[in-house]
Amino acid sequence: MQVYRGMDIGTAKPTADEQRETPVHLIDVVDPDQEFTLVDYKKCADRAFQEIRSRGKMPLLVGGTGLYMRSVTTVLDIPAAPPNQELRDKWSAFAETHGQQALYDELRSCDAETADRVHPNDRKRIIRALEVFQLTNVPMSEWHRRNREIHMEIPCLIVGLRQERQALVAKINERVESMMEMGFLGEVRGLLDRGYGPDLKSMQGLGYKQLCRALDGSLIIDAAVEEIKQQTRSYARRQMIWFRGDSRTQWVDVDGKNPHEIAMTITKLAGFA
Repeated sequence: MQVYRGMDIGTAKPTADEQRETPVHLIDVVDPDQEFTLVDYKKCADRAFQEIRSRGKMPLLVGGTGLYMRSVTTVLDIPAAPPNQELRDKWSAFAETHGQQALYDELRSCDAETADRVHPNDRKRIIRALEVFQLTNVPMSEWHRRNREIHMEIPCLIVGLRQERQALVAKINERVESMMEMGFLGEVRGLLDRGYGPDLKSMQGLGYKQLCRALDGSLIIDAAVEEIKQQTRSYARRQMIWFRGDSRTQWVDVDGKNPHEIAMTITKLAGFA
């Protein structure tokens, strides 16, 4: 989400002072109405890694989106199927005319395996799977199978920060309140005023989606804030499940430790101390 310009508070983008202290890459890459896919991310990340290494430095990939991390730490056969708006519009119109179940049945007819993994009401993912199949003539499930077959790990240290659940919940709630105090609602209002509609992929991000609904009157602000907290907690649980499933992850317990102590622990894991 930090690739989008103008989406700063809700993505916890590094401040100008923080960026002066530590160079940060892959932020402010595209406008909120521009497409930015997993393939785009991998290309940008690979270029950033090369540039960092050319200066004799070690790149640090910081964040919690597991699939994006995996795309640059393993050799994956990502389907080279860029978004095709004509196909997306076609399938969206099909769903509006014939119903969501009919759209889901279309996916099942060409890729039953993917259909089994996707919720029948998840229109976005259903249309993406149909799009990939039509553009590549290869089902999405086959792309995933190929990925498992060529799953080659790139040398790296993967560290997961682990915290006692109640402490993590409290930190998440405090973080959401802090973002609201920093002007998160105003940031979303400004994006809408500049013509970035609530249906954009970027505006469907955690926090942005809820505040768009608050601003159009379909959700009161207090309820929107509570929903952001709840959805963030759910996202954190999914992150933990994802990284627990990656045997490469080395866990560091952060309860009772300050940032310097945590950094020193990671440094030792990397063999530099």
